[in-house]
Amino acid sequence: MLDKTGIARRISQELRDGWYVNLGIGIPTLVANFVPEGIDVTFQSENGILGMGPFPYTGEEDADLINAGKQTITALPGAAIFDSATSFAMIRGQHIQLTVLGAMEVSDTGDIANWKIPGKLVKGMGGAMDLVASAENIIVAMMHTNRAGESKLLSTCSLPLTGVRCVKKIVTNLAVLEVTEHDGFRLLERAPGVSVVDIRAATAGRLVVPDHVPEMRLG
Repeated sequence: MLDKTGIARRISQELRDGWYVNLGIGIPTLVANFVPEGIDVTFQSENGILGMGPFPYTGEEDADLINAGKQTITALPGAAIFDSATSFAMIRGQHIQLTVLGAMEVSDTGDIANWKIPGKLVKGMGGAMDLVASAENIIVAMMHTNRAGESKLLSTCSLPLTGVRCVKKIVTNLAVLEVTEHDGFRLLERAPGVSVVDIRAATAGRLVVPDHVPEMRLG
C-alpha cells in the first residue's frame, strides 16, 4: 500500500520530456519532488507561476513564492511569474499537457468531484473547473477510500461535480486505474502488498480486471 509520497512518485512516471504540467492542491504538489532523471518538465500553478521547483527546505522558505494552495515553493532558473489572467489563458488555451488533481470522488465514467462538500465552508472553487474543462490529460491522485473506509471510486458521484467525463487515469494508495469509454475503471497496476481482492472490495464503481495485473514499480 502506498502513502501520499508513494502516490506522487508513481504519478511522476507519467511525466514526459518537454511537458507543461499543472499540479493541484494536496498530493499532486508532491509530484514536483520526484521528476525522473533526464526528464525536463515545467510545472505551472494557476495563481501565476511557470517553473515551480520542489518544496523549499525548512528555513529557506520565501513567503512571496506560493502555489495555488498557499504553500511556499521554489522557483527554478528561468521561471516566470505573472497574473492569474495570464495563467488561466494558458489553461483555457490548452497549453498544459498534463493536469494532476486531487479528488473526493471519481465516477467510473470519469466524472470528478473535488471542490465542495455541501454544508462545509468553501473558500472558493479554485481553478479546478477551468482545468477539467480545458485539459485533455487529467490524472487524479487520491486515497482509494475515505476515513470511514467507504469507496471514493463510484458508479455515480454523490458530491457536486467539478467536471464530467474528463478523468483519464487515477493513482490511489491501492492501485493505478484508467477510465475506459464504456466499461468503467480498468485496473492497470497494484500497489505493493495489495491484492486484486483488496482493490475489488474498495471499489464501488464498475471494475475491469485483466488476467494479469502487475505490481507497481516505484524506482
